[in-house]
Amino acid sequence: MRLLITGGCGFIGSNFIHYWLKKYPNDQIVNLDLLTYAGNLENLRDVENNPNYKFVQGDISDLEKNKNLLRDEKIEVVVNFAAESHNGRAMIEPDIFVKTNVLGTQMLLEAAKDASIQRFHHISTCEVFGDLALDEERAFKEDDPYRPKTPYNSTKAGANHEVMAYYHTFKLPVTISHCSNNYGPYQFPEKVIPRFITNALQNQELPLFKSSLNKREWLHTEDHCRAIDMIIKKGRVGEAYNIGSNIEKSVEEIAEAVISRLNKPASLKTYVEDRPGHDRRYLLDIAKIKNELDWHPEIDFEKGMDKTVKWYIKNEKWWRSLLGKGFVENYKKL
Repeated sequence: MRLLITGGCGFIGSNFIHYWLKKYPNDQIVNLDLLTYAGNLENLRDVENNPNYKFVQGDISDLEKNKNLLRDEKIEVVVNFAAESHNGRAMIEPDIFVKTNVLGTQMLLEAAKDASIQRFHHISTCEVFGDLALDEERAFKEDDPYRPKTPYNSTKAGANHEVMAYYHTFKLPVTISHCSNNYGPYQFPEKVIPRFITNALQNQELPLFKSSLNKREWLHTEDHCRAIDMIIKKGRVGEAYNIGSNIEKSVEEIAEAVISRLNKPASLKTYVEDRPGHDRRYLLDIAKIKNELDWHPEIDFEKGMDKTVKWYIKNEKWWRSLLGKGFVENYKKL
């Protein structure tokens, strides 16, 4: 199989490339990445000399270049990870999120249509559905209406609509996956779990929003990669699949998990003003992917956090080089 992975130098994309080359060593992967602040060639340094891997620096919005790339590389499957994904940054530069997440996805779909590929898989997020009340006894299903609350959420919902429009109008063989919050190796240190780990390792404050009991569903990136694999291989064209863990943790619990593993004092926790549009809770119903594709998460939260904390301890050189890049500090201490 010949795959184009967009955004492959980012967190989940690079983990997926590692996963795929290990499981399918004879497949060919082309990694298309613009190398914005969150794209890091170091994430894939150990595969850069693999003859079945090729890196191309480029923009998913560059229609003609991507038409040529898909044709010249004889791409069969496109997996679109490329996206701007930081809620705080989206409040400051919402135009960039629209350009990349909506218009960029549409240009990539157009290139894929022209190349008559076998599958276009689009990586989306649970946040397109809005949020749930903390005590609500339900989870989001794939066919729930989109109710995004932030500029980032809305652009991911817009991208989903573009993907499905290309399926219904042009019969492009597409699938979509909505994932819950991911964590694991190579995650840029602006995100909450690596931010807490790297701050704690430096004996710096862990900033928690005042609504620190708001919940998120946490999925280890290895489980996410396995699910995408199954969707590409066995998922029904024109369908969306939720990928979650059913493991909910508040930011307060995340901070405590990091502090306890690193033997740091609770006084490192600092409370700050909420960001606008701070969603209360996300939770995905994963019955569809379980029943149709026989996928289920294998890494529980305690094991996943152990692995993640150990990875950041071992790879200090990697994360120290990224400190200060892309960080958005738009909160005030209480």
